[in-house]
Order: sequence, then C-alpha cells, then structure tokens
Amino acid sequence: MLEMLDYPFFRLALIGVLIISVSAAVIGTYIISRRLVAICGGVTHACFGGLGLGYFLGLNPIVMAAVFAVGSSLGVEWMSRRFHVREDSAIAVVWALGMAIGVLFVFLTPGYVPELNSFLFGNILTVTTGDIWAFAIFTVALLAFLAMYFKEIVVCAFDHDFARVSGLPVTFITTVMTVMVALCIVLTIRLVGVMLLMSMLSLPMMTAETWVHRFGPLMRFSVVISAVCCVAGLFISAVIDVPASAIIVLIMATVFIISRILRALIHRR
Repeated sequence: MLEMLDYPFFRLALIGVLIISVSAAVIGTYIISRRLVAICGGVTHACFGGLGLGYFLGLNPIVMAAVFAVGSSLGVEWMSRRFHVREDSAIAVVWALGMAIGVLFVFLTPGYVPELNSFLFGNILTVTTGDIWAFAIFTVALLAFLAMYFKEIVVCAFDHDFARVSGLPVTFITTVMTVMVALCIVLTIRLVGVMLLMSMLSLPMMTAETWVHRFGPLMRFSVVISAVCCVAGLFISAVIDVPASAIIVLIMATVFIISRILRALIHRR
C-alpha cells in the first residue's frame, strides 16, 4: 500500500483527507452539540441548487454551491429568529428548494453535465493543489476563530438563552459558525460527495460521544477518529479499487457500531 505514495494524486488525496478531517470534526462537534445534524443534509442538498445553476450559467459550480450553502444556512437561522420557525422546518424548506432548483437547471443545461457524479458521490483522487490550499486556509481560519471564542462557542452551542442572559455575542457567534458550517460542507463535497457528506460530519462525533462528553475532549477525539478512518479508507479503497468515499463512511459506521457495543458491554459489567 505504501507504493501508492509514489503517485502525486494519491499524496494530494491523503493530505486533503487529513486537513478536511480536522475541520469536519470541529464543525461536526458544534452541530452535534446544537442538535443540528439535519442542517448538514439541508445545506448539502441546497448546494445542489448552486451546482445546477453554476453549470447552467457557465460559472464555477463550486463558487455557486458556496453561495447557496451560505445563503441557505443563514436563511435557516434568519427564519428561526425572525419568524419563530422551527429549525427543522426551515431546514426542510431549503432542502426541498435547493434540490428542486438543482434538478431544474441541470435539466435545462444543454448536453451532458460534466463531473456531476463526483459532486454527488465524491472523488477524492481528483483533489488538486488548489483544493488543498482552500482546505488549509479554511481550517486555519476555523481553528483561529475557535481559539479566540472557545468558551462563547461552547455556551452558545449548549444553551442559547443562558448565553443571551450572560451578555455573550450570541448572534455574532451563531452567524460565524453557521457560515463555517456552510463552507465546510462546500469544501467537503469534493471529498465524499453530496450523498455521503452527512456521515462524515456526524459519525466521528457520535463515536467520540460514546466515550467522552466534554466539548474540548469530544472535539479532539473526533479529529483522531475522523483522520484515522479517512486515511484507512483511502488506502483500502486504493487496494480493492472501489470509491474511497464509500469505504470511509463504512469504516466510520463500523467504528461507531463497535464503540456502542463495547460501551454496552462495559456498562453490563
């Protein structure tokens, strides 16, 4: 398997999964703590609208997907605050609207839409040096914001009302983290695709939550689980010649199930 490191595209893929594992674990810990796992599915499917519109207009589909992702995630927060709409209901709206727009413009785009399967199902081996820089810049910005406002993020994630009473900048923290969630989703589309993205943002954190419950240790443990599963999935997929995204998610799901079984056995004893 180590012979695969001789290939530049495989080295880029390996660097890509390591970097995005860190950001995905941090974002996943936040959304798990806020009980907003469903927003990943909503924003992910809203991105499909941006992809379809980008292809139809001849623009960069990733840029358009980013616009749709940020717009839909902020739209969920805005509807929840302004009109007191339940967040799960708002997520359902952007989910359906994004998919409808995407299907419409993909159908209207003349000819065959290139690379659509890579966005739907993921193709980590097509990651470029530009993608690596984008992953790295985003991850550094995310970690910097986390270091500056760690306590505020923790309080806002677990108890909005207490954070407001305490005088914390809840709107600022929530808005920035919502944008970070959207950007992480867009960047990770190239890694695992629209269909499997939710698993990568949730399974490592759910596994870590089996053993630890404090925000900091949960985040660090999630990073380790995500990185190990992604690297293992990448090497195994190269050996058996199957899509890396599917293997990565299967490994994460297996680790989660084993963790739950072990935890149950420990409790019995």
